Amino acid sequence: MYPFARLTLQALRWRNQPLDPWGTHVSHHIVMPWDLDFMGELNNGLTLTFYDMGRIPFVLRIGAWKTFQKNGLSLTIAGSAVRYRRRLTLFEKFEQRTRVAGWDARFLYFDQSFWIDPDTCAGQGVFRAAVVRNRKMVNMETEVIPLLDRPELHDNRPHLPEWMVQWAAAESARPWPPERA
Repeated sequence: MYPFARLTLQALRWRNQPLDPWGTHVSHHIVMPWDLDFMGELNNGLTLTFYDMGRIPFVLRIGAWKTFQKNGLSLTIAGSAVRYRRRLTLFEKFEQRTRVAGWDARFLYFDQSFWIDPDTCAGQGVFRAAVVRNRKMVNMETEVIPLLDRPELHDNRPHLPEWMVQWAAAESARPWPPERA
């Protein structure tokens, strides 16, 4: 079941703490018994949900949520790549870091990671998100960024790392719909 209570608590906790769009949202979490799979580690599906609990407060903190609501926009995940490098087990505490890596004409790219301590990364997720209106994608450059009315979105704008550009190109080259098995 989706952890609406946890997500709501995260959103309430951060709602009045603005963040620069190029800043990093940092949150802290604990692996609870209901987060485990049968191997005693954080369930891979819930790992994606924890990443939601980083992105949603991030979007709230940079002020994009209100702008999206006002303009009939929503954010939907259009692709992800997740690396698991260290198990997260019962009652283990971890820090989550969420930042925008950049965008292209079609997608906004998030870089998110789980950290056990300052030097130990347990996993990283890269998510590309589409902004949609009336079930159709809208162009990031021409329709979304101007609505946000934030000069700093163009000042000091990071360019997507080359590996992320290559991942996006590989995703675009992937056939859709997939072949029937």
